[in-house]
Amino acid sequence: MEKQTRRLAVLSSHLCPIASFSGSGSGSGQDHASLSCYSCISDSNNERRSSDSIEIENQPHDCVFCRIIRGESPAFKLYEDDTCLCILDTSPLSHGHSLIIPKSHYPSLEATPPSVVAAMCSKVPFIGNAIMRATGSDSFNLLVNNGAAAGQVIFHTHIHIIPRKESDCLWTSESIQRRPLNFDHRASQLVNLVREQLSNISEDGGKGQESSLS
Repeated sequence: MEKQTRRLAVLSSHLCPIASFSGSGSGSGQDHASLSCYSCISDSNNERRSSDSIEIENQPHDCVFCRIIRGESPAFKLYEDDTCLCILDTSPLSHGHSLIIPKSHYPSLEATPPSVVAAMCSKVPFIGNAIMRATGSDSFNLLVNNGAAAGQVIFHTHIHIIPRKESDCLWTSESIQRRPLNFDHRASQLVNLVREQLSNISEDGGKGQESSLS
């Protein structure tokens, strides 16, 4: 039951479409003025595109993140570069809950090129530190809901930055006692299965990601 409650909490952060963001804040003109619409291409670099980018017209028209990227829907923009942008989540789990999204459409983490994942992750310390300072937090959760069973609702890969404070009781599952790993046959079997799959993925096109483990 507690696991289900946690999953529902994660899912709830995506249930309010960003296109209807006008319900946020006090509703004053000042709030609306802070909304930012922006396109996939930075104004000063129209001629430059990342090697991993796809054409704007090829992005799904029904994807809320793609609509934001094309400038068709508003969002509170925190950070932007040639590859990714960071926006406030419209149904935050905590004050300052933000999302880092790639400017190109990839439905899942495994479908996202490693270079794009690296670009997104490289900004986490920088953006996360700024969010912690701005919200008076001293910690944050880094979260990826990858796949429907994991709570992914918007199938455009993204990373959550969720600011945390001591005793905020955000996750009910944090009170669950964790069981230690047993160094037994079952664990060894799992390790062998994962290594086998890593080897298969490398052979199928995961060049440069081979493990040094034998």
